[in-house]
Amino acid sequence: MTSIAIIGAGPQLGLAIARTFGSQGLDVALISRNRENLDGLVNTLTAEGITAAAFPADVLDRDALTQALKDAATRFGGIDVLEYSPVAGLTTTMVSPSDAEPAHVQHEIEFQLYGAIAATKAVLPTMREAGSGTLLFTTGAGSVDPVPQVGNINAAAAALRNWAINLHKELDGTGIQSAHVGIDVSIGTPAVPGFPTAQPEEISPVYWDLHTTKRDQAELVFSL
Repeated sequence: MTSIAIIGAGPQLGLAIARTFGSQGLDVALISRNRENLDGLVNTLTAEGITAAAFPADVLDRDALTQALKDAATRFGGIDVLEYSPVAGLTTTMVSPSDAEPAHVQHEIEFQLYGAIAATKAVLPTMREAGSGTLLFTTGAGSVDPVPQVGNINAAAAALRNWAINLHKELDGTGIQSAHVGIDVSIGTPAVPGFPTAQPEEISPVYWDLHTTKRDQAELVFSL
């Protein structure tokens, strides 16, 4: 298997990860909700000599997500690397811990944790058969050091982080890597004045390292 499936692929970090892995010879399966946006990314990568294809799916639609990953595996002969980093965008309501209702947290849990679990269930059996594979799960660094203004998002991200690191422990000795990547910067442009900002091309090598030379590590936090 020589392909990576990027769930939540977009023009910033997703594209940078695609370039990092694609430049090393991996085929790239791009998965997100918007077909038109995906086609644009595929065209960009194709022009750079990287084999890529689009598989539209919403992470909240478990069946569609599972089918997209199956279609990608069929197209490329398997999936060697899964990277999960969807962005909820306008569907997210940010609330503090004291203002949060169960529904605020539930939506984020569905999006971050349950989507990751569904994606993993779609690819892990084949990885187990092969005795190799990489599972990478991305959150903001609030999963490690929470920020009150986004309490519901941080709670779900922390759940995903816990699950990814625990999966790393479970898979020890199987040849399969599971790791969490925490992003402690704004990507591309500052989200908050004065907050550290990094370009996606500065971050994406972290994923390659976890796939290759740092397979014993369950977590890397990118910061400046």
